[in-house]
Amino acid sequence: MDKNADLIAQERAGKAFPVSWDQFHRDCRALTWRLNEVGPFRAVIAITRGGLVPAAIVARELGIRTIDTVCIASYDHTKQGELSVLKGVSEEVAKLGGGTGKGLLIVDDLVDTGKTGRLVRKLLPDAHFATVYAKPKGRPLVDTFITEVSQDTWIHFPWDTALSFAPPLRE
Repeated sequence: MDKNADLIAQERAGKAFPVSWDQFHRDCRALTWRLNEVGPFRAVIAITRGGLVPAAIVARELGIRTIDTVCIASYDHTKQGELSVLKGVSEEVAKLGGGTGKGLLIVDDLVDTGKTGRLVRKLLPDAHFATVYAKPKGRPLVDTFITEVSQDTWIHFPWDTALSFAPPLRE
């Protein structure tokens, strides 16, 4: 492990926020209850990869069958990097939102620094942007979210973890 990755791992150890599949599903359903008051929406757009699971749950609960993705790579499991748009929203879905995103719902698991959110907002400025979790730096970009966590917290999503021993915080 390089020096930078080691420092990041040490920082995360004290600010870990593990989320189980059950908790994530409950949080996604809670997000859907809030979104139900805001909609209706013509389509759901998942920001991949993190937005795929919550977008599927939200689309199911809201009865939305048109689902698209915007694929943006911004960081791996150790660090944030430059944004790279791997795939934009399809032409058909963009038309549903009149080219500006009106009536479309963008879903992601988390807004962190807001870099990805700002990029997606440029693509679809009138879309409704929803995340399950929000950190303070990115929170102003989100229209609807469920839980805010501190900026220095690292959320461990269920698809990124495996069952293993966790030592107590204080021994």
